[in-house]
Amino acid sequence: MASRYLKWKHRDVQPEQAVELTPRQKWANWWDYHKWYVLLGVALLALAIYLGSKALGAGQVLPDYQVAYVGSAALPEETATALESALADFGVDCNGDGQVVVCVNQYVIGDSSGQGAVYNYAISTKLMGDLNACYSYFFLLEDPVAFQERYQILRRLDGSLSDETASSDDSCSLSWSQCPVLRELPLGEYTENVLGQEIRGDSQELLSSLSVARRGFWTEETCSYPNECDALWDAITRGSNQ
Repeated sequence: MASRYLKWKHRDVQPEQAVELTPRQKWANWWDYHKWYVLLGVALLALAIYLGSKALGAGQVLPDYQVAYVGSAALPEETATALESALADFGVDCNGDGQVVVCVNQYVIGDSSGQGAVYNYAISTKLMGDLNACYSYFFLLEDPVAFQERYQILRRLDGSLSDETASSDDSCSLSWSQCPVLRELPLGEYTENVLGQEIRGDSQELLSSLSVARRGFWTEETCSYPNECDALWDAITRGSNQ
């Protein structure tokens, strides 16, 4: 009698029938093995789109006009915002995004001793980046003479582009108080917290000690929308004694 082992060894084994998967089952099987690769690819694609759109400025509100404020103390936020809004009323939508936007870029250069020297160097570097890239066309200056002596970048009031250094601030800038349009801007009040005390002031009074100027260009390089910037300059300095 054959042993049970031999019977088992020589048994008639039928191959299992291949199971035909439905399209839904095939998809579920593929997704189970590949889902993490797909999710990682989608995440990388989304990151690339985000970085690309940010680099191109998509979704950002770009300024039509830029003003560089250079002084020893920062302008209060309320004053800067009110000035941006007031100047925008005289401008046009240069870049076609449906808005007229003015941006005040503040470059505060104060005490040059100790840690202040490091801070001033950083701000001066940032200002040079602005000047080299031709971002700001308008300038709001605490000391226009020192600014022109250092950078020699302001246009003379008669519109000439002479590269000769101005002998006085009168040839390249106007005091705020000389410009009737600027004096009448509705800028309201500002509030600041200094050493725990709330200080209120008038924005017009704060700006009255400053001077305004515009940039000159001596090469083919120029700012964005030069004609529109010239028109805004003419509007805000109308009636001044140039």
